[in-house]
Amino acid sequence: MDARARRRDRGRGLAILIGSPGSGRALDLLLGSTAGVMLAASCFSLLVPALERGTLGEVAAGFALGGATMAALDLRIPHAHERFTERGGVDPGRVGPRRRATLLLTALTIHNIPEGLAVGVAFAAGGAGLGVPVALAITIQNVPEGFVAAVPLLDAGVRRTQVAAIGAATGLVEPPAALAGFAALSVAGVLLPAGMAFAAAAMVYVVVDELLPECFARGNERAATLALLAGFLLMLTLDRAFS
Repeated sequence: MDARARRRDRGRGLAILIGSPGSGRALDLLLGSTAGVMLAASCFSLLVPALERGTLGEVAAGFALGGATMAALDLRIPHAHERFTERGGVDPGRVGPRRRATLLLTALTIHNIPEGLAVGVAFAAGGAGLGVPVALAITIQNVPEGFVAAVPLLDAGVRRTQVAAIGAATGLVEPPAALAGFAALSVAGVLLPAGMAFAAAAMVYVVVDELLPECFARGNERAATLALLAGFLLMLTLDRAFS
């Protein structure tokens, strides 16, 4: 057995361990809980404070702009999802392993931008009391996303150390996005309600566009739904604990 085959076998072993497309259930639970965490963060950590600070019109405008921005990124930047194919999108099963891995990592990077923005906006709006729960939510949901990205890279023959480095690199967009959101809203406080709603819409878009289709794609809908409820409750508890 050559080195590439050995790395590929280790990748499959990792896939079974974390519930990848080969087994599915464990990853579906992780993705479902992630969706619940992000939905609760969008509602209680972003939208509710936004409505307390601004008018319904400001919040609605920011929310609409956030959704439109994510839809534009989704449509314009070539990417793929591991466990389902979007209409008009790239089918990862029809491209080579390295191209597939690149497209999956691109999708992950796209979604990391609004996540970083949400953290920065939350800290600008309410300091640590609001920012810490949102940062925790983002950290929690990055774990299953990292698993999804790791498996195709390992299957493509990439070394584990390189996989770790590439996965970390996709997260490098989050700190600049967080700083940009924090700086913009600290300088222009009048934009704060709209900015919070923008970040909330971006997170909801990620949940509906990727996380729910991912965790419902392999027949584990009920388990994933229960995990979503558990994640929602976890984030609600964290939000109350830091408020």
